[in-house]
Amino acid sequence: MNLKRNIVASYASQIYITSVGILTLPLYIKYMGAEAYGLVGFFAMLQAWFALLDLGLTPTIARETAKFRAGGYDGLYYRQLFRALNLLFFGIAIIGGILLFFNAEAIGNHWLKIEKLSITEVSFALQVMAISVALRWMTGLYRGVVSGSELLVWLSGFNAFIATLRFLVIFPVLWHFGATPTVFFSFQLFVAIIEYCGLFLKSRSLLPKLGKAQQIGFSIKPIKNVLQFSLGIALTSGLWVLVTQTDKLIMSKLLTLEEYGYFTLAVLVASGIMMISAPISSSIMPRMTKLYEEGKQDELIALYRKSTQLVTVIAGSIAIILAGFSETILYLWTGNKHIVETAAPILTLYAIGYGILAVSAFPYYLQYAMGKLRLHVIGSILYVAVLLPILFWATEQYGMVGAGYAWVIANITYLFGYTQIVHNKYAPNIHLSWLVKDVFLMLTPSAIIYLLIITISG
Repeated sequence: MNLKRNIVASYASQIYITSVGILTLPLYIKYMGAEAYGLVGFFAMLQAWFALLDLGLTPTIARETAKFRAGGYDGLYYRQLFRALNLLFFGIAIIGGILLFFNAEAIGNHWLKIEKLSITEVSFALQVMAISVALRWMTGLYRGVVSGSELLVWLSGFNAFIATLRFLVIFPVLWHFGATPTVFFSFQLFVAIIEYCGLFLKSRSLLPKLGKAQQIGFSIKPIKNVLQFSLGIALTSGLWVLVTQTDKLIMSKLLTLEEYGYFTLAVLVASGIMMISAPISSSIMPRMTKLYEEGKQDELIALYRKSTQLVTVIAGSIAIILAGFSETILYLWTGNKHIVETAAPILTLYAIGYGILAVSAFPYYLQYAMGKLRLHVIGSILYVAVLLPILFWATEQYGMVGAGYAWVIANITYLFGYTQIVHNKYAPNIHLSWLVKDVFLMLTPSAIIYLLIITISG
């Protein structure tokens, strides 16, 4: 497989998806209104919290697919693992979707602060969200098979196609049938069904063929063998959701649905930094796993450091631009002074936090490839234990800006504290060089250019 081609394809796809997703945001607010857009932000948050039910199985199937391709075990064992995980995913999707569906009215009445929309319309939107979230969550298993097979060119094209439907084709639909939450979320459900069918069929085509004498049957033994790694991933994923989504959950309760729409707009723009860095991680993690399984430690570390440099240059530069010119960017983008006044401080703080996070996530990729997540679990628990009290206090005292400062402080602490512990354990003697050469020196040119622009413009 061509790693460079996979990275280029993933980047092209992610840039396109991120661009259309972000550039169309003002149009949602223009045609649907800020309160209806608040529902869109709530939909995004629901998908993130639903990931708590993943139990680490999506990255597990991606890793096990990479191991199967490296000759780690035979086709029958891999098919048994896929079947067991598929049934587990299906069961969790049904239970989670039903719980969300039948609690839609209660969420609309008692959690969201609705001012203009009717409770009937909001309840219907929440019910459609429940089905869409369950379907999109199921695609994680099939997406893991495709990415673990390093077919990222195909996956990138398919993701771009789905994004075109989700972010662009929606507008003719809204213009024809009406710009209401009912029309918007019904169409999103239609897109979720197409996405599910496409990924299901592709993942099925990648499964190894078996002889007539080989019966797959059903056994939980394959799951047992990956359970320790999977639960480690599950715990860290759950902690990750707590860290990145608790502020948004608190905001959805404290703010009106209209204010929540502005908040999610700023955070979504800043989170584009992680979307830009995601193609690197999705491309290198199967390769790093393969190199580790083959005992090629030097090549593994070399790939790790080069990838860190690439993400630092791209994600760091974008973070500096978003944080430094948040007001100008928001005004040019939306032309709305109220949005600028409300969202610019949030965009600045969250852009800084996400820029740091894109780099400090690398030690996790190293541990993932080695299948050694114990240290990551301990570090994440300590991280959440420190962050959550600060987050609750700062959010209650200072609102959206307080949540932004808590987000920045937590990520600075993580970068300068935790990454050294991981490197000392799994990649001795590289930490100082990694921090200076692969992070700060890579970021220096962008920082100098920003300071020059600020100085010249007065």
